[in-house]
Amino acid sequence: MVSNKSSYRRSPRWKVSWLFIAIALACLPFADLSINTYDPWAELGRLLAGLLQPSISGIEKPFFALLQTVAFALLGVASGSLVGFILAQLFHLRLVRIVCASLRAVHELFWALIFLQIFGFHPLTGLLALGLPYAATFAKVYAEILEEGDRRAYETIRRNAGLTSAFFYARLPCVWQHFVTYTSYRLECGLRSSAVLGFVGLPTLGYYLSTAFMEGIYAEVWALLILFYLLIATIRYWVRPKLLPFYLLGAPFIIANDSVISFDNIARFFTQDIVPLPLRRDEGFSELWQWFAELFVNEALPGIVNTLLLTQLALILTGIIALLWFPFISKLFFDRFGRLFGHLFLVVMRSTPEYILAFILLILWGPSMLPAVVALALHNGAIIAHLVGRYSEALPLRLDAVTGINRYAFEVVPRTYNQFLAYLFYRWEIIQRETAILGILGISTLGFYIDSAIQDIRLDRAVVLIAITALLNIGIDGLSRMIRSRLRLSIGPQRDTE
Repeated sequence: MVSNKSSYRRSPRWKVSWLFIAIALACLPFADLSINTYDPWAELGRLLAGLLQPSISGIEKPFFALLQTVAFALLGVASGSLVGFILAQLFHLRLVRIVCASLRAVHELFWALIFLQIFGFHPLTGLLALGLPYAATFAKVYAEILEEGDRRAYETIRRNAGLTSAFFYARLPCVWQHFVTYTSYRLECGLRSSAVLGFVGLPTLGYYLSTAFMEGIYAEVWALLILFYLLIATIRYWVRPKLLPFYLLGAPFIIANDSVISFDNIARFFTQDIVPLPLRRDEGFSELWQWFAELFVNEALPGIVNTLLLTQLALILTGIIALLWFPFISKLFFDRFGRLFGHLFLVVMRSTPEYILAFILLILWGPSMLPAVVALALHNGAIIAHLVGRYSEALPLRLDAVTGINRYAFEVVPRTYNQFLAYLFYRWEIIQRETAILGILGISTLGFYIDSAIQDIRLDRAVVLIAITALLNIGIDGLSRMIRSRLRLSIGPQRDTE
């Protein structure tokens, strides 16, 4: 037993863990983790008081906002899954993989900010903001599911039938349930993303949430959040295969508005707005290089540093929270009644988008990196805790196994640690994407400079900064996959961390 513990501590996985902790500790002196509000405890008291008396009486059309949230999510996920299914058949092509990785690396809110400049508040803005990155994600995951599926029946039938017939009659039925499971999960993600789109002006729940927050009407804030939690919690009851066609037919009428697409705006966006200023002025290469160098040094570089710094702090705090929380939903530690409260807490934390959590904490603590770090860690820690807790329940224990803290420290954590690290590194790129977007709230990550450029109508700068953000996310994703491969960390069937 002693030798096993000693071997565990000397394992590469343990060394990598300590390396990442050391990096996070080295980042601490450079992070602004201050609390800047005058009286955060009083603000917290007002927030909790709103929980005791939630009210929607002052909200104009709250249920219409709920319907808008659902409609955008349904159409975005449906269109994304359809396009993703087609792209999955071509995912073996390098160009398709590169395009999908680029689309996936840009957050939905960044896409929304771009399409707002092209289409305004037309429904296409929300649909494309959700549909494009979701299509890229579906393509990747569907391709992986097809690759891992049983091909024996397919190979047998294709000898006597065409490729199309063999695919639809032999290959697709074998993996269909995996497609359905993953698509259902992405619908839940779509609801969260759809709600957040309201923070940039689309008429979803986020629009009314941001208004209620800014006005300090916390009774309305909690009423809207409770509506959203109920929507997520009851998804299995109202999302029925037989009802989905009717939902999809009705959704376009719900999101329809009187906005008109201006083709002049579209033409100007692609031919002028996003063209770097020196090129618009017909200046030379040296001026273009100077323009880019100034943008990179003054905005991109500080944004990259702060994004990476915040990401590493959030990653380590996510891991700590996940390791502390997973026992609360595991039958190895609590009975059914105790696990009920653990599940409820984790559902609330993982159902609340990081953006909304950060927005709440910014109201309480003021503008610094602290609200972003805590928001990212709470949301992602809850997701990983849920997955690790579920994984731990499958562990076989001897009849004379230790109990309490000894079971946690010496029995369960060592046996779940590999899976925990796999989930954590898998979430790394996702945490980075969210870190960048939180800059819109005033935190000086890349999103802060992107939002500032858009506000100043300098879209050429914004597009370059978004491209840098995408490259940074692709780099982190590649590094994460390399580390998982070197350490032989497998996610297994749990693709819902995507």
